[in-house]
Amino acid sequence: MFAIYKKELRSYFNSFIGLLFIGVILFFLGLYYTVYNLFKGYPYYSYVISGTSFLFLITIPVLTMRILSEERHSKTDQLILTAPVSVGGIVAGKFLALATIFAIPTVISCIYPVLLRDFGIVQWGDSYMAILAFFLYGLASIAICVLISSVTESQVIAAVISFGVLFLGYMMNSICSLISSSGNLLTKILGYFDLYTPFAELLQGTLNVNAVVYFVSLIVLSLFLAVQSIQKRRYSVSVKHLSAGAYSTGMIAIVVAVVAVVNVIVGELPGSITAIDLTNQKLYSLTDTTKEFLKTIDEDVTIYVLVNEDDQDTLVGHTLARYADFSDHITVEYVDPTVNPRFHQQYTSNSVTMNSMIVVSDKRSKVVYSGDLYASEVDYNTYETIISGYDGEGQITSALAYVTSDDTPMIYITEGHGEYSLSTSFKDGLAKLNAAYESINLMNYDSVPEDASCLFINGPLKDFSEDDKDKVIAYLERGGNVVAVTAYAEESMTNFEAILAYMGLEVAEGMVVEQNKDYYYQSPFYLLPDVSYSDYTVDMYISYYAFVPFATGIRIVNEEAEDISYTTFMQTSDKAYSEVNLTNTSDIKYEEEEDIMGPFAIGVEAVKKVLAGGKASEKTSSTDTVDATMIVIGCENFFTDDANAMVSGGNQMIFNNIMGSFSEHEVSVAVPVKDYAVSSLIVPQSSAITIGVIVTVFLPVGCLVLGFVIWFRRRKR
Repeated sequence: MFAIYKKELRSYFNSFIGLLFIGVILFFLGLYYTVYNLFKGYPYYSYVISGTSFLFLITIPVLTMRILSEERHSKTDQLILTAPVSVGGIVAGKFLALATIFAIPTVISCIYPVLLRDFGIVQWGDSYMAILAFFLYGLASIAICVLISSVTESQVIAAVISFGVLFLGYMMNSICSLISSSGNLLTKILGYFDLYTPFAELLQGTLNVNAVVYFVSLIVLSLFLAVQSIQKRRYSVSVKHLSAGAYSTGMIAIVVAVVAVVNVIVGELPGSITAIDLTNQKLYSLTDTTKEFLKTIDEDVTIYVLVNEDDQDTLVGHTLARYADFSDHITVEYVDPTVNPRFHQQYTSNSVTMNSMIVVSDKRSKVVYSGDLYASEVDYNTYETIISGYDGEGQITSALAYVTSDDTPMIYITEGHGEYSLSTSFKDGLAKLNAAYESINLMNYDSVPEDASCLFINGPLKDFSEDDKDKVIAYLERGGNVVAVTAYAEESMTNFEAILAYMGLEVAEGMVVEQNKDYYYQSPFYLLPDVSYSDYTVDMYISYYAFVPFATGIRIVNEEAEDISYTTFMQTSDKAYSEVNLTNTSDIKYEEEEDIMGPFAIGVEAVKKVLAGGKASEKTSSTDTVDATMIVIGCENFFTDDANAMVSGGNQMIFNNIMGSFSEHEVSVAVPVKDYAVSSLIVPQSSAITIGVIVTVFLPVGCLVLGFVIWFRRRKR
């Protein structure tokens, strides 16, 4: 086999066709790379691979047309067939020679993503998975063409048939859709020769074992059939030939059956095993938040997807498959609206769009509209709406929580004291938590409503009245939950501070200035506090920052209090101090006599044991006590979209976990939106031109020149 391999490899380079093939592949890869990655700044190398896949239809038939047909035409196949090497060795040697030629431009293309590393964030997993897809698709195409070359003497016929077969494989998914939009037995059979869909699945950024097994099994089957085709010509017409022919037919049936069974078995494996998410954003994986929540579901839920399964949104389909794989209580069913247009009316009177979902349990149902599955924003340069994030997992997890919960948490947001408004993304976070919220002016109520799961005080700039203070403390005394956000206020906040004092907390006078450069961004007032592990930071305390601009420091009055326990989850460094006389933020200097030295808590939880009857307990060992909880954040800008955007959603994660803790679920059910795209590459014009010329001109032309020199020297001999 090795001798055949060396002979074929040498012949391809001596005949110029090998280097021509390499040059053409490199030219188109370089061209698309220059346009997509260098000039347009797309960080996805998969765009290049997807754009150049059409090359296989033309280049590979030309490369492979003579591999076996020419041997047969010139009768040199008789010399090979009588040589002391098996037919399998002959086919394998020739295939490996072709694979080596194809591997050369593939390996060179592995350098292209590396060249982008200095210009922004490169999608490494996506890029190299795309290159693997390119290589597997190419090898499968080569194997198919080797098979076709083995059944004809004419190179031209081999090339034409190869083109036709590869074109059918490339277009098979569209052909099946034309035959039947809902699918039938014929489209299922034809689907086994769909070459492009497995290729496209690998381009999504996941190591899809199903696609890899499909391509490998197709390569093995094509080469095996090529061996059988040659085997039939190895013997003269005799009883032995008839015997061999019968044997070959039996082996073909066995091998085809084995290949089919292997693909069916792999196809039945759960997606959590067969699809490894390599995207930077983990678009195709479930977050730990969702996984922990799914473990708590103990009742059956059906997710009806209003679309034909073959026409579903690919990303949403992957997400739904992960849910069904992870939990036996979740079933996904597809309902084609063209076949059953009134299906949704048994659950909602509203109209629904294609790709929407209806999540149904024995308790209730909830519609997840397709328009909510993706986040969008306006590009103010073009005034076009662009997709900015994927929220499929967030919406589905929220819907599952809603249909399995026994009640809905009620969040009351105080007003009347100059409180900050809650930004849009945080209101959306409450909706994901299936929490109802309502503004409340305590002056209009005798007490905090009984159905309150939480009272949210968002950065008051004016003090509470004595009466409002008493209502909040009374709410805490009966085991209530309060989230209090402090604000830098010039006037006295005696009553508001008394509410904090009830839980053993106080606000340091002034505004926090951070002197440790590792704990702030650009300005000493823009804090990046130390985020420690807690129930409120479990999703982000390692990989995400919290952004806290213009903070006020929180102090624990007595950490040894017997009836109160404290958890600090955001804190400044010990070099921070609170500037008391703040008149000019551009000229700050620590004054030992006036300013207050840190460290300070920026986010702290206080849990106090109170008697179930409503008065503070004197002994924590009482059996009829309940917990009053207060969470204090020392920044009125913390729950704003601007601050949240500075840390890619870190503040939102803390908010979701805090509010999620007041629902009946043991874990948070609010999953943040996953960024759909990363920042564009910023490639200087000079660098783009230089690299573009190298990959589009120098490398391809170099291959052609080298091939011509080799061919010319050989001809001169």
